[in-house]
Formats: sequence, C-alpha cells, structure tokens
Amino acid sequence: MKIIIIDYGLGNLRSIEKALQYVGAEVEISNDPSSIDSADALILPGVGAFRDAMMHFSTLERVVKDAVEDGKPLLGICLGMQMLASESEEGGLHRGIDIIPGRVIRFPASELKVPHMGWNSLDITKKIPLLKGVESGSYVYFVHSYHVSTDDRYEAALCDYGIEFPAVITNEAGNVVGTQFHPEKSGAIGLRMLSNFVENYGP
Repeated sequence: MKIIIIDYGLGNLRSIEKALQYVGAEVEISNDPSSIDSADALILPGVGAFRDAMMHFSTLERVVKDAVEDGKPLLGICLGMQMLASESEEGGLHRGIDIIPGRVIRFPASELKVPHMGWNSLDITKKIPLLKGVESGSYVYFVHSYHVSTDDRYEAALCDYGIEFPAVITNEAGNVVGTQFHPEKSGAIGLRMLSNFVENYGP
C-alpha cells in the first residue's frame, strides 16, 4: 500500500514518515495533487494554528475530499484531525474540511494547564480497525490547546483532561479516522495504530 503524507507546509512530516517506514509502509511526502490522487491511503498531519493550516491546505482540499468520497483511507493527526471537523473557534470562527461534523473548541478555564501536553490514557468506546489490539487505559502522547466537539457516534476513543474529549474520531463510512494525539510519538501503542492503518485500511 502506497501512503502519501500530505505536505501543505505545516506538520511533523519526517517523524511520521520514519514511524510509518518502521512498520513497513511504502510512504512518500508530497504536495502534488496527482500523487495524492493515485495514493492508496493518505495521512494529514498538522502542527500550529487552525486558520493557517486551512489557508495552506486550500489548494489541496478538493483532491483530498474527492479521494475520501471515493473511499480512500485518510488518517488525520493532531491538528490534522481537527481540520477534519466542520469549523474551529481558534482565532475566530474558521471553516474546516467538514468531513466529520463537529467544532474545534478550546479547553475551558480550570486549574489544569493548557496546552494539554504529555501522556494520557485512552477510553476506547468503539471498535475500529485503527485500535485493533489497543486496550482502554493505554497511554499516548498529546500536545494541544483545542479539541473536537462532535456527536458521540463519531467518537472511537475518549480522553479525560478536566473534561472528556474525543481522542479518536471516525466518519460513518469508516475510511476516515483522526487521532488528537501523536501516534508517531506514542511508543509501541502508537506504532501499533500506524501498523493497523497500513494493514487494515488499504486495498
């Protein structure tokens, strides 16, 4: 399976590439629409602000949405997961890709520090291929100040940081999945998820 990591100018591309190569994936970093169109599966990474990400992504949005509508697998990571939502409140109200209905909101004010940074545990609520062999209580690595608010039918795993928020989301068709955490920074559990994506989402 050939996986394209979508390069739209923001994201931890090399660490994701290395992690995917470690689990045996054929992977390429590209911003070429024809390469994205011909890939077997796509990774949408992201680090930074939502508005900037959507501005940089605008030239590739149509080809990615077309790929998803054709059933191509897509994994969104961190900000890449948030971009899958309908809109975000970060820095004003901004439109998302709108693949999974929801709004990106900031953690409420509390005694907890924001951003939510470091290891935290998952509460798995839905069996999906990405989470095969991953148990509730497994720890993964987060860095984020905002999170997706969506209907529970799109949630596959939750995390608690003062409030419960979605740590893994998926569309109803099952070919799009997002992780709020960084699987490429989450040790053996994260590598298991990336291996699951390679083995269970492609042709």
